[in-house]
Amino acid sequence: MSVGGLKKQYNKLSQFMAERIGKDEGATKIDDDYKELERRTDATAAAIDHCVSKCVTFLKPNPAARMRLAVSKSGSYAQPESALGETMVKAGADLGEESTFGLALIDAGEGMKQLGDVKDSLELNVKANFLDPMNQLLQKELKEIMHHRKKMSGRRLDYDAKRRRQAKGSNITDDEITIALDKFEESKELSETGMANMLDNDVEQVTQLDAFVDALLEYHRQCADVLEGIHSQLLDQISQASSRPPRSRQPRSRPAATTQRQTYPDSDEDTNPPPPYSPPAQPQSTASQPSARALFDFEAENEGEVGFNEGDMINLTSQIDDNWLEGEVNGRSGYFPKDYVEIVVPLP
Repeated sequence: MSVGGLKKQYNKLSQFMAERIGKDEGATKIDDDYKELERRTDATAAAIDHCVSKCVTFLKPNPAARMRLAVSKSGSYAQPESALGETMVKAGADLGEESTFGLALIDAGEGMKQLGDVKDSLELNVKANFLDPMNQLLQKELKEIMHHRKKMSGRRLDYDAKRRRQAKGSNITDDEITIALDKFEESKELSETGMANMLDNDVEQVTQLDAFVDALLEYHRQCADVLEGIHSQLLDQISQASSRPPRSRQPRSRPAATTQRQTYPDSDEDTNPPPPYSPPAQPQSTASQPSARALFDFEAENEGEVGFNEGDMINLTSQIDDNWLEGEVNGRSGYFPKDYVEIVVPLP
């Protein structure tokens, strides 16, 4: 910067400080209409900036994903719906075609992958019809308006500084003051016209906002269609699984333990056979109490079930269905399979 330029900047700074501390009450006053245009323009710029930022967060709520997208060359990343869909499809394939749950996982996973594709389409739509136009307004039109406003403010300070210096006896000529005034008014006119045009054309911003809402509406319609398809497929799976006859499962019988007494020739040991084995006596339940004896060990795996060991006596409470009973054993109550017990005293 030249010496003249530095001197000019120093004079403007001196004028600014004099106005700030109240030593120059003759500063050029800006009319209220212009101040109102500034206020509305600043509010519009802030609204667009905040909405664009929050819209990006809305489309990509994961900060890490936004960071990866910002630094990636491809400009895309896997949607959470797609990632979940891939997991479901893999889990269903691992379960195999014989598993109803596995087939259902595959159907649901394919649907989730479709939701990921729909989300990609939403982002492209919103970017093209809402984010890009709003960023264009921020980066070009509003930026140019702010440039003219800043220039107008500097020229106003220059004009007032020259007037103040002339009043103090400086060698500032009237022509210099006239030129400074013309430049100030030119910048004021440019910034005022730019702000007024931008505010008068806010129908464009409303149109872009409507494009954003329309994109969301189409996104939710497509999501609803995909989810309805998944729902219909799962209902079919439920219907088919319910119509199949249940697989009969017979508990594996345990072979009875046999003992054989070995005798040795020329042995003084008594060769008489031992008395027959008698199982330990089980506690007898009263005739009025429905009960059952456990044939096999049963380990409770789900909430509400009760486990027991072979030979335990179980007081029966009720019969849930053809395959399950409810009872109490060793101070604990719950459900257990009917095939694992022998009914001693039936339920009434």
